[in-house]
Amino acid sequence: MIGWLQGRLAERWQQANRCGLLLVCHGVGYEVQVSRRQWERLPDREAELSLFVHQAIREDGWTLYGFGERHERDLFRELVAVTGVGPQMALGLLATLATEELVRAIVQADLRLLARAPGVGKRTAERLSVELRSRLQERFGAGLELADPLADQEAGDGDGEALPAAATREELQLTLAALGYEPLEINRALRAVGGQGLAGAEDGEAWLRESLRWLSRQAA
Repeated sequence: MIGWLQGRLAERWQQANRCGLLLVCHGVGYEVQVSRRQWERLPDREAELSLFVHQAIREDGWTLYGFGERHERDLFRELVAVTGVGPQMALGLLATLATEELVRAIVQADLRLLARAPGVGKRTAERLSVELRSRLQERFGAGLELADPLADQEAGDGDGEALPAAATREELQLTLAALGYEPLEINRALRAVGGQGLAGAEDGEAWLRESLRWLSRQAA
């Protein structure tokens, strides 16, 4: 399997919504697809270039996908492992959102932000968050400094709001996002419910019930 290439940038190309390049390594030219974000950052022709590579092998041929950083390639591999997400959609996500922004959107179930990528609808955005949230938080969270607005509030000025435990909070955020609520609405609801002095701060069902009541009142 090809995992990394270093060579001379012979040409860059674009076919419909696909972007790529020809990288010449020791007399052999490798065609490599890249995201539009990566394509726009390519150096001039004849420049030396190195890429981390994902090699996809199918019955109708082999395809190479190139990335400037190892963590971008690793994130691409996580994305294409999700049901319904192919290489072009994964490249579209990486082109639309920077790596940290994309990981944060998945972990925090920011469906609206994920749906900015071409071909990504609400159902696909939900699936990305459900299937990847825990893995990405564990794999990328420490290095990418993922923000949790409620955690910041919890560690803030001590205004007396009782927030749910971290595990309960994550489950609530994911459940409410699956119901169609946006991250800002969810965070406001949890802060509001916490401010009401909800009994049993780790009772997930109670938090969900009261959060839905609060959200319903806001929509009325």
